[in-house]
Amino acid sequence: MNPTIRILGIDPGLRKTGWGVIVSEGSKISFVACGCVESEAGLSLAERLRQLHDGLYRVVHAHAPDEVAVEETFVNRDPQSALKLGQARGIALVVPALAGLDVAEYAANLVKKTVVGVGHADKKQVQMMIRVLLPKAETRSADAADALAVAICHAQHRGMRALVAQMRVG
Repeated sequence: MNPTIRILGIDPGLRKTGWGVIVSEGSKISFVACGCVESEAGLSLAERLRQLHDGLYRVVHAHAPDEVAVEETFVNRDPQSALKLGQARGIALVVPALAGLDVAEYAANLVKKTVVGVGHADKKQVQMMIRVLLPKAETRSADAADALAVAICHAQHRGMRALVAQMRVG
């Protein structure tokens, strides 16, 4: 019998951080909830990061995930933007870690390849596959769809991650 695992996927961003929660039982996945945590553009970076922290804190405590998956940041050509995105990603990593949850990280290409079958799929292709894989999902934004894709990627790869971790210990 396969255990039921509640997974929170996070797609970090400074303006909008997408989040999506699924339940995985073996190869079966089902939609729970999704949305975005937003920060106000006119505020200081510190205040915007606090808004992301507080929003993700509420999501973690409202949906009680067993595990969390966060999309890794791709290298941006603009160093300033990359730094800000990295700070938002730090919030996405630390909030679940502070709640005592295991946090896995996945490259964007692996997420897309897992969900769409192509590592360089565009956002519309990801959204379309989310509607196919999770027909009850009501994704109002590409960020929420991307977060659900991260959660699905984790559901598909978590067994292999556990096996590799066991091999390192043993």
